[in-house]
Amino acid sequence: MSSNFRRGRGQAGFLLLLILLLTSSAAAHAAANTANAANTAAPALRRFAVTRAASTIKIDGVLDEEAWKSALVIDLPYEWFPGANVTPRVKTEGLVTFDADNLYIAFRCQDPAPRAIRAHLIDRDAVGTFIQDDHVGVNLDTFDDEQRAFQFRVNPLGVQVDAVFSEVSSAEDFSWDAIWASAGRVTGEGYVVELAIPFRQLRFPRSSAPQTWGIEMFRSYPRDVRYRMSSRYTDRGKDCILCQENKVTGFSGIAPGRNLELDPTLTSQRSDARQPDAFPPSSDAGLERGKTKTSPGLTARWGFSPNASLSAAVNPDFSQVEADVAQLGINTRFALFYPEKRPFFLEGADLFLTPLQAVFTRTVADPDWGVKLSVKEERNAVGLFVSRDGQNNLILPANQGSSFAFLDEKVTSGVLRYRRDVGERSAVGVLYTGREAGDYHNRVGGVDGFLRLTPSDTVRVQYLASNTLYPRRVAAENGQEQGAFGGGAWQAQYDHFAESWNGYVRYLDLSPKFRADSGFIPRVDVKTAEGQAERFFYGEPTSAYARMSLGFHALRTEDHAGRLTDQSAELFGTYQGARQSALEVHYLHNRTFYNGVLFDLDQGTLDFLFNPTGGITFEVFTEVGGTVDVDNTRKGRIVALQPAAELRLGPHLNLNLSYLDQRLKVAGGQLYDAQLAQARLVYQFDVRTFVRAIFQYTDIGRNPALYRAPVDRRDRNLFTQLLFSYKINPQTVLFAGYSDTRLGVDLVHLTQTDRTFFVKLGYALLY
Repeated sequence: MSSNFRRGRGQAGFLLLLILLLTSSAAAHAAANTANAANTAAPALRRFAVTRAASTIKIDGVLDEEAWKSALVIDLPYEWFPGANVTPRVKTEGLVTFDADNLYIAFRCQDPAPRAIRAHLIDRDAVGTFIQDDHVGVNLDTFDDEQRAFQFRVNPLGVQVDAVFSEVSSAEDFSWDAIWASAGRVTGEGYVVELAIPFRQLRFPRSSAPQTWGIEMFRSYPRDVRYRMSSRYTDRGKDCILCQENKVTGFSGIAPGRNLELDPTLTSQRSDARQPDAFPPSSDAGLERGKTKTSPGLTARWGFSPNASLSAAVNPDFSQVEADVAQLGINTRFALFYPEKRPFFLEGADLFLTPLQAVFTRTVADPDWGVKLSVKEERNAVGLFVSRDGQNNLILPANQGSSFAFLDEKVTSGVLRYRRDVGERSAVGVLYTGREAGDYHNRVGGVDGFLRLTPSDTVRVQYLASNTLYPRRVAAENGQEQGAFGGGAWQAQYDHFAESWNGYVRYLDLSPKFRADSGFIPRVDVKTAEGQAERFFYGEPTSAYARMSLGFHALRTEDHAGRLTDQSAELFGTYQGARQSALEVHYLHNRTFYNGVLFDLDQGTLDFLFNPTGGITFEVFTEVGGTVDVDNTRKGRIVALQPAAELRLGPHLNLNLSYLDQRLKVAGGQLYDAQLAQARLVYQFDVRTFVRAIFQYTDIGRNPALYRAPVDRRDRNLFTQLLFSYKINPQTVLFAGYSDTRLGVDLVHLTQTDRTFFVKLGYALLY
C-alpha cells in the first residue's frame, strides 16, 4: 500500500469523523424539535398596513404632529435574548408613516428608571461604542426578497448608525452611508427617537401598485445583561434573519428619484521627513520641509434606476482619517490583515464577499481614478469596479510563510461579480479579478454557490483558477516561477445552525501556484480539513448565566506533497452572565511543521469581558503555551497579556486604552519582550463635531545572543495623530489633522522621522 494512499485515507477519515460528529448532533437536535413541535411552533409572520402621513413632520424628537397620531403602530412583544421570545421587561412602540419624499420612523421607549438610560455623544457609525448604549433600529427589506436589508439605528441622543445586511454572506456592512435625519430625547418615562429616511437614499422597485416591504423594529436595552427586543418572533433553529421579518404593505405613490450625488473634495497636505541616510541621526539636522500639495477630487454616485447605481471617482481622496489599529509584527510567518476603511471601496462590498477572499480592496493603494457599478434586477446582481493604481504591492504566498514584492509601475485592477438568487434564499455566482501592468498580470476566475438545504443547514462552495506572470527580476529575486503559470483553489463548507447545536465542516485546497493578487490569501500549497461542533445552554431568568457553550474544533493541513504541516485539536467554552460579562476559554494541542522541524505544542487562551456600568468596559486577553520561534526554528514558550478598557466619562468624553505584553522564552533565556500600548481619546461636542487624539507606542527588546542572525537589541516606535472633525452628513465634512512618527533603535532615543499636516473639505450635492 503506497504512502500517498495511506495519507489520503487518513485525511478522508479525519473529515468523515467530523461530519459524523456534526450530523449526529444535528439529528439529535432535529429529533428533539420534532418531539416538542406542538409546544414550539413559531407564529405566522406579522403583517401590517401603513398609511400616508396626515401632516408634515419635523424631526425634533417630539411626536406632537397629527401624522404620528394616525401612523402605523408596531409593538415589540418579543425579547429574543437572553430570553427566547419571552415578554420584554420594558414596553416599546414603533411608529411608521410616509409621504412622497420620506419614510418616517419613530420609537416610544418606556423605561422604569430613565436615569439608568445609557446614552453618549459619539461619531456616527462608531459601532463598537454605539452598541453599548441604549438604542433602537429598523431593518427594511425594500425588495421583499429576503436577501438584503437596509438598517438604521439611533441612540437616545440621535446618534446614527446605518448598514446593509446581506443574508447570503451573513454580514452587516456598516461602511454603507446614507444621508438621513434623526433626533432623540430622554423623557421622564424613557426616551423618544424620530427618523426621516429620504426615499432617494433607498433602492426599491419602481411600481404604481402598493408595495410590500419586510420590516423589523428592534431595541437594545443594556443593563445587567444586554436585553434585545424585536417586533418579530425569532426562531433560534433557523439560520436566516430576513425570512422571519414582519411585512408592511401600503407604500404607494413613491419613487427612488434620480438619486444623483456629487461629492467634490479639496485636500491640502504637507509632509516633512528625515532623509533615510539621516537616521540614526548623527547631527542636529531636523526634518526636511515638504511641499504643500492641494488636490481637488470628485466622487459621483448615480442611481440611474431603482435597481442600479454607478459610482466614479477622479483623483479621489483616499486619505485615512481613521488610523489602523497597530499590530505586533514580530515572530510572524504570514502577512498581517488590516481591514478596509475607504468609503469608495466599502460601498456595496457585501456583493464581492465569497468563501475564498479573492477580493481585498486594500491591494489598491494609490488610485488615480476608480469606477464602480452595482445592479440588482429581480434575482440577478452584478458588481464591477475598475481602478488605476500608482503602486503595485504583491503578497507572495507559500505554505511556510509569505513575503512581499513592490512593482514601481501603474497597474490597472478590475473585479467583475455576478450572483443569481436561486430558489428560497440560495444563490450561485461567478467572479473574475484581474491586475495588469506591463510584463505582469494576475487573472483569477471561478464559480461559487450558496445552498440552503433546510432552515438550519447550508452549504457553501467555491472554485477559482489563476494565471500569473511576474516580471523576470521579481521572479528571480523572490524565488518565483519564470514565465506564466497557473493554479487552482477550491473550498466546500457545510454549516449547521440551530438553537442548541452549531457547527461546520470545511475542506480547503489551495495549489502551490495559486495566486490572488486582488485578494488576501497569504498562504497556499495547503489541503485543509476542518470542523467544529458547539453545544449551547440557555439560562432561565433566575439563572446565574444568560448563555453558555462547550465546543470542539479540529484541523488538519497537509501540503501537496502529502506532508503534515498543521494539526490542531481544541476544546473551548464560553459564558455570558451578569454585568454583561463574557468569558471564553480555549485549550489547544497543535502540531506544526516549520522549516524542516515538526513541533508539538500545547497552548491555552482566556478572554474575559466585563461591563460593570454604562460607562466602563474592561477586557483582558491572555495566551500561554508552546509556539515556534520563527527566526531561529526552535520551540519556545509564549506568554502574552493584553488588558484593555473603554471609559465613557459623561456624555462627551471617550477614552480607549489597550496594552499588550508578549514574551517569548526559549532554551537559554528570554528571546524577546514586545510591548504595544495604544490610547484613543475623543471629545464629542455634539453629534457633528469631535476632536480626537491617537497614540500608538511599540517597544521590542531582544536578546541578540539568542538569535542566529544579527538583530537590534531594541526597537521603538511612536505614532501620534490629532484630528478635528465636523460632519453635517457622511459626505459634507471638514477634517483638519496632524500625524507624526518617531523611531528609536538600540541606544538611539526616539527621534521624529516624519510629520504630516492635512485639511480636507467635502460637500454632498444631492439631486
